Parts: sequence; C-alpha cells; structure tokens
Amino acid sequence: MLLDDSFFERFGVEYSPNEIIFCEFEPGYEFYFIQSGSVKIVKLINDREKTIDVMTDGDVFGEMAILEQEPRSATAIAMTHVKLLKFHRDNFDALLQGNPQLAYKLLLIFSKRIYDAKRRLMILLLDDPQLKVMDVLNMLAEQDPQLDLQDEIHLPVTAESVASWAGMAESEAQKVLTHLNKLNKIELYGDKIVVRNIRDFQRVIASRRKNMYT
Repeated sequence: MLLDDSFFERFGVEYSPNEIIFCEFEPGYEFYFIQSGSVKIVKLINDREKTIDVMTDGDVFGEMAILEQEPRSATAIAMTHVKLLKFHRDNFDALLQGNPQLAYKLLLIFSKRIYDAKRRLMILLLDDPQLKVMDVLNMLAEQDPQLDLQDEIHLPVTAESVASWAGMAESEAQKVLTHLNKLNKIELYGDKIVVRNIRDFQRVIASRRKNMYT
C-alpha cells in the first residue's frame, strides 16, 4: 500500500528487535500501521507468554484503541527492526482524509472487530457450556464463505481457541469437545475439528435463542 512521504514524517516511529511497542493491560490510545518489519503479538496465558499472531508489512495492530478506551489485551514486540505509522484519536481524522486506501482497509478491520465482539457476546449469553462450544463452531463456519454447510466441515481450530471464544477454561472446553466427539457429532484432531453436521448445531442454537427471547 503506497503512502505519501509526509505521513512518515508526521507519524513515523521505529523500533529495534525485541523492543516492546506496548504491553498487555496498559491503557491503549494508539494503533499502528507496519511500513516494514515484523511484530509479534503475545499474551499471558496461565502465566506463560504465548504468541497469538505475527504481523508484517501492511498490517495494522492495536486498532481497538480507536474503538474503545480499554487496557491492551496483548503485548506487541518488534521481531525485527520495524518502521511504523503511529496514529491516535487526535490525528485519526488526518489519516482518513489523507489516505482513503488505508482508511478503507481500517474500516474493514473495524467492522470485523465490531462483528466479532457482537458475535462473542451472543455466545457468552448462552447459559450452557455445550451450547457455547457448539455456537463457537457455528461462528467459525459462518466466517468461511467457501464452506459448504451441507457437508462435513473442517475447522482449523484448537480447544484453546474454542475456550477463548466461549469464555471458559480450556479444560472445560476440552471436556465438552470430548463429549461431542463421543456422541459422533465431531472428530477431534490436534489442529482442527471436523463437524459432521453443522446444520444440527445451528438448529439447536437457534431454538435455544428463540426460547430465551420469547
């Protein structure tokens, strides 16, 4: 993505390898666009640092600071020498007016973040752990337009990811997944979950939600 040189003069920052850009739990008021280099996003899980994403040229991170004033949900660390554009609420208007292409990309990212937050809330409002896990699998299936929901589907997801979306401990999510596996509803693998009939899950969840709001 091409950006005017004036953007780098006004908003450019640089970090050295292993330098922390921002820390989990600290207040967040800025987001970043990567001009060059790599940044890893890490999170403390059970007191251990786990890499949850790696961002490279053209990626945007920390953007939730523009949408809501809450502590950072993860830590960003430079993996290589990185050149970034740093934006905050006060100069966000200048970004929107000065580079429509980047503004459009951010709009898509923000829209997905809002959708994800709304969808996760729908999952969390379910009162049964099994229903939560089933709806996480529904959501993941919905996100891939290439999937034929009439057939058996393969979702590249782990119990840890399911637990995160469902707002439960990994051990609890694993227990539910094992139960569904015994019922022959799913097949469990190390790096994916195969759902035999996602339509069944969708019908169950739709019925429960209908009962919740009637």
